[in-house]
Amino acid sequence: MTKLIRIIMFIAVTLSTTNSFGLHRGLNTPETTIPKPFTIETVGQGKPILFLPGFSTPGSIWKETVENLTLERKSYFVSYAGFNGNEPIKMPWYSNIKNSIIKYVKDNNISDIIIIGHSMGGNLAIDIASALPNKVSKIIIVDALPCMREVMMPNVPAESLLYESPYNKQMLEMEDQKFKNMASMMASNMTLNKEKVDVLTNWILEADRKTWIYGYTDLLKLDLRDTLSKIKCETLIIGASFPNVEIAQKNYENQYSKLTNKTLVMASNSKHFIMFDQPKWLYKTINDFLVNEKK
Repeated sequence: MTKLIRIIMFIAVTLSTTNSFGLHRGLNTPETTIPKPFTIETVGQGKPILFLPGFSTPGSIWKETVENLTLERKSYFVSYAGFNGNEPIKMPWYSNIKNSIIKYVKDNNISDIIIIGHSMGGNLAIDIASALPNKVSKIIIVDALPCMREVMMPNVPAESLLYESPYNKQMLEMEDQKFKNMASMMASNMTLNKEKVDVLTNWILEADRKTWIYGYTDLLKLDLRDTLSKIKCETLIIGASFPNVEIAQKNYENQYSKLTNKTLVMASNSKHFIMFDQPKWLYKTINDFLVNEKK
């Protein structure tokens, strides 16, 4: 059972996209493109609600959720560099994205923000809320642990995880068909909804492989458990029950022990992509949590 938990947490990281902008360096010189750490699409009007996807997943995954929310806000759909055909950025990947989003919020003077993040997006929600406590009013974390390494690789220090490792080298050099087979297997373990398996597989295959491999190394090194004590806003944590709700819930309770103002609920009969496996339940759970945010 412990092995199954490690497998699901290994799989529990998916989502993103990005673009680039041009700079003219002078007359009769070619346009130079500089990749952005993230891009944002906005929809609607009102107070801000920031939607953060997981690893290799596009921000558009949240659009159906927005269509089922009972509050009206300006939705910010964030997508990350290196996925879905978008330009990659230099490493370290995660910290560059985190710092750029925080800077974007400051530069645009955005406040009274609700953040909803899935998987890696949940980690970003923690980092942003701790860095900008006066700008974030509530956060919702969907199936994300502050330190997945502790579940997957107990007692392995973050310092031992390097970009240039034999495992990463093997992944970078893996033949396309073998990589596709691996991606399909991972996708099938992330959702009970068989119609979504190909979608998840394609998101992995469309990713810049170096970003996918080195970015995941960044996530394995991440440990936000001490950061949780800095978060003061009300937080909803939604966990997936697969493969065993008792063990999964215990992991959540242990890892989020330093977060004081929180509510933890577990989604029954769901793998990592709760929005695919239990969409109606997820919409109701989010709406109930945000019931006082309609004004």
